[in-house]
Amino acid sequence: MNIKSYAVIIGLAGLLFSCDDQLDIDPQQSVETGQALATSSDVEAALVGAYDAAGDADVYGGDIQFLSDLLGNDGDIAFVGTFAQPEEVYQKAILENNSFVANTWMDSYRVINIANSVLANIDKVDAAKKSRVEGEAKFLRGSMYFELVKLYGKAYVDGNPATNPGVPIILEPTSIITENSFVSRNSVGEVYAQVVKDLTDAETLLPATNGFFATKWAAAGMLSRVYLQQEKYLEAGQAADRVIKSGRFRLADSYGQAFNNTSNSPEDIFAIQVTSQDGINELNTYYSQLQRGDIEIQDQLIDQYEAEDERLNIYEDGYTNKFDEQFAVIPILRLAEMYLTRAEASLRTGTNIGGISAVADINTIRDRAGLAPLTTVTLAQVLQERKLELIFEGQLLADIKRIKGTVGDVPYSANNLVFPIPQRERDANKNLAQNPGYLGG
Repeated sequence: MNIKSYAVIIGLAGLLFSCDDQLDIDPQQSVETGQALATSSDVEAALVGAYDAAGDADVYGGDIQFLSDLLGNDGDIAFVGTFAQPEEVYQKAILENNSFVANTWMDSYRVINIANSVLANIDKVDAAKKSRVEGEAKFLRGSMYFELVKLYGKAYVDGNPATNPGVPIILEPTSIITENSFVSRNSVGEVYAQVVKDLTDAETLLPATNGFFATKWAAAGMLSRVYLQQEKYLEAGQAADRVIKSGRFRLADSYGQAFNNTSNSPEDIFAIQVTSQDGINELNTYYSQLQRGDIEIQDQLIDQYEAEDERLNIYEDGYTNKFDEQFAVIPILRLAEMYLTRAEASLRTGTNIGGISAVADINTIRDRAGLAPLTTVTLAQVLQERKLELIFEGQLLADIKRIKGTVGDVPYSANNLVFPIPQRERDANKNLAQNPGYLGG
């Protein structure tokens, strides 16, 4: 059995092995977590490691975003690269051994396992820091489970979430291999319940300001996404409203100024930090013509913008320059999304959430884009504004699924719009059932 391939087991690989004598090379299967995380500083350092793991290329460093956008693409972009794995996603013909899909699973569970280790040792954290550290770990764990269940499970609105298989929920750090390590998949509904619990706890525990680390507003912003996927529109709008009314963020002066920044822009609620010393910006790798330029923009997408839309400035010579700066932060949650979510929630609930009308929120977005204000707005217009504002930021596929749309002639519920459970994970753990439509599913 190739234990190294079993992501749930290896999350703490960098933390689990130590010895007092560097010449002591006796093989060890594990070290008690308490030995690795003995002090508050140790636990805090592990938390930083969880952020670093979340920024890995296979996670929020870009693959979660661009792979889901390739899968949700309906002719707006063309993948012209030579890598077979993204091509499979683009063609919606993913093989069970796709290494990109496998690495996203593995590295997401690595973040979860580090977060679990932090939470298991939270009582060692200094009292003044304990709530913040716990909140950050729960934010990261909840966010990772949310991304995993969206990619590897059916949409929450597709069939019965209480019976549809999601992903395994593991809430304790894995430091030694036992029979308990070979877990089964929890249901989609169970995963969403855990995500909501983690993010709700995080919003309560986290401070309003926390440098570029997660804040209570980041937790609220992520909750707004979760509630949208569940069609809980009032809760989604209220969560977005909390972020907007925090007063901590403002839209960048122009759309272009929200991207290619070496530090957070004024509208970044949460972003992955990338520097020349650490982190990889995979959106730069695949979208920018200054790098691989594997993703070309098609006229079909350009034609969806109004002629005066200043967001057209992010396109040049068949590419987007949205991610041209190699060492720029990667926005995960932006204030613009909160306006769009509150607008949609207001329309769907027939109320002005936060006392603001849907058309007022949409006009906030349109004004920044240099467009004339609307006097009324429809749900279709809100969804189109959402698409054009958040384009290439990893929200396309999730939005198509939650509104029960189609990708071309492929319905939102199609088996090939869900990632396979990686074959190497199923080889290591026979309790992991495969998704329908794949070998063994």
